[in-house]
Amino acid sequence: MKSEKPLEPHPVLPEYYPDLAQRPAFVRGLFDRTARYYDRINRLLSFGSGSWYRRRALLRAGLHPGMSVLDVAIGTGLVARQALAITGDRRMVVGLDVSIGMLDEVRQQLDLPLIQGLMEQIPIADACFDLVSMGYALRHVADLQATFREFHRVLRPGGTLLILEIARPTHPFKRAVLKFYLGRVIPLLGRATTGSRDLQTLMRYYWDTIDHCVPPETIIQAIRDAGFAEAGCNVEFDLFRAYFGRKQ
Repeated sequence: MKSEKPLEPHPVLPEYYPDLAQRPAFVRGLFDRTARYYDRINRLLSFGSGSWYRRRALLRAGLHPGMSVLDVAIGTGLVARQALAITGDRRMVVGLDVSIGMLDEVRQQLDLPLIQGLMEQIPIADACFDLVSMGYALRHVADLQATFREFHRVLRPGGTLLILEIARPTHPFKRAVLKFYLGRVIPLLGRATTGSRDLQTLMRYYWDTIDHCVPPETIIQAIRDAGFAEAGCNVEFDLFRAYFGRKQ
């Protein structure tokens, strides 16, 4: 049953925008202005291990040649690139993003079908894809339930949902280290290496959304409520989370 109130991934963060209505424009504008720096800062975040991790997660989710993929919030194509390497067919991997800046970046690197659109209102017909993926963008949706219902709608029966995220560690020491690294070191490095104040803001926002995100149990339940079976989450290093669900 559809909820009357949106299930937000995190509360309003007034340091960045005044109310929920202003959040989509803030997020879209911030990503538009920082798209050209995104790959550079991602290498700092992942210590160069991001490609390996994304590929392994896709394989674990069951992706193989012949399957079709919708990569939601494609960004600069970091997940889509690994999906393409597995499927071997650029026609089978489609990217969706609300940010025209991000789409411009991925267009220069990957020859894939691209769509500008909202995650909560995907402009695609029902039951078109075998796998829907999302890499590190769950915290930027307006409504988790509406988004997961859309993911369920565009998947074929038997299709798989895969959402990669970073979650606040449960261990206090790990949480403190991550807060220092993502909340202070990375924003300063981003500003120092690019000269972009917007990138510094993006990285501070990145940590704040992690720190204030709803618990993983809430996300898993929302996936189930959208109609997915076998919903769950694989956790690594008390940090990286791969949420999954299967459409019956």
